[in-house]
Amino acid sequence: MKVAVIGAGAAGMMCAATINELNPDIEVVLIEKNDTLGKKVLISGGGRCNVTTGIEDPKTVLENYPRGSKFLISAIHNFSPLAVRGWFESHGVPLKCEKDLRVFPVSNNSQDVVDVFKKIFVKNNTKILFKHTADSIEKTATGFIINFDNKTSLLVDKIVLALGGQAYRKTGSNGDGYSLAESLGHTITQLAPSLHSFITAEKWPGTLAGMSFAKATITADCAKPNSRTGSFLFTHSGISGPAVFALSALVAFTFVGQKKPLKIFIDFLPDNTVEEVKKTLQTIAMANPKKIFKNTLHHFLPLNLCEALCEYSKLFGNKRNAEVSKTDISLAATLLKKVPLVAIGRGSADEFVTAGGVELKEIDPKTMESKICLGLYFAGEIMDIDGFTGGFNLQAAWATGHAVGEKIVHSY
Repeated sequence: MKVAVIGAGAAGMMCAATINELNPDIEVVLIEKNDTLGKKVLISGGGRCNVTTGIEDPKTVLENYPRGSKFLISAIHNFSPLAVRGWFESHGVPLKCEKDLRVFPVSNNSQDVVDVFKKIFVKNNTKILFKHTADSIEKTATGFIINFDNKTSLLVDKIVLALGGQAYRKTGSNGDGYSLAESLGHTITQLAPSLHSFITAEKWPGTLAGMSFAKATITADCAKPNSRTGSFLFTHSGISGPAVFALSALVAFTFVGQKKPLKIFIDFLPDNTVEEVKKTLQTIAMANPKKIFKNTLHHFLPLNLCEALCEYSKLFGNKRNAEVSKTDISLAATLLKKVPLVAIGRGSADEFVTAGGVELKEIDPKTMESKICLGLYFAGEIMDIDGFTGGFNLQAAWATGHAVGEKIVHSY
């Protein structure tokens, strides 16, 4: 049996490696348009590679996929984050779980992750066709013919499409896998960027660029209000960070632009009620009547932010506490719990994954095989699957790639 795996990213590499290790007699041809393996894996996690999540309960893991969570049940249970960690460590890559439950190589070097696959492919004499782009695929009575851009072709028994989405185009993920899937009868859902920053109409966040917060709740005011609690930071053009990325995933298909802006609210004190904040401010104000009010707000937030909020909202930050009324304090407490921003754009350069992809109803969730074109399989981001930041997208790639590899071996 000859199997072509198109796309040597996380899902494709895991699929090929699984076949290699479970049955070396199956001929695997790994096809990659770049001149190296795992280009997107190498730049993930800031070059450290967030291999997976430290969350061990599969049910909790699945809650971190805004699209595809039910579809992934079988794959995640069969190749869980714990199993993924065990697999890499058994292949010579020690891993560590950080406080935020992100898992990285102890070396902090993503190259170590890709090198695992290189060693497997060398050991099994896996054929890798670098700088090869599949232009078209023809279904035959016995298999498939892959036609390449260099006018060559390849005849195989089975095909795995693991080409990723259309994020990080500089790595080669330009969405060409969608047209190949469509040519074989599949439907592509609506596509949108996910896991990105937001550009705001307000300029004051830019004056605080680089200022970060460990915990805040960020809410989008749209048809279906969505919130996410986590860390975030201000940028020169707006807001970014894990909580913002997660929110962007939840509202991926909500239009955001100058003509149709998206209202966003930041709760800087998610562990406190408005009433608790108000009482604390009143207590401090009464105990320190000569203190400037913005310095009283500083009890909760960095002074630079307090000054920016007072100026933007026209709060009485420069008044002394003795001059501030209870109504003023109530307004200030409400503001700290609900700072308004207007998003007028998505930070396209920060786009990590693509929301949408091959329609999941057309794929068997246990085997990742097409229900429309037998012998065709899918793995990774090319499908309508995407997760939040924290190792969830790579986890889905490893799990689906592993599922395909096992199915192909068992069908041999």
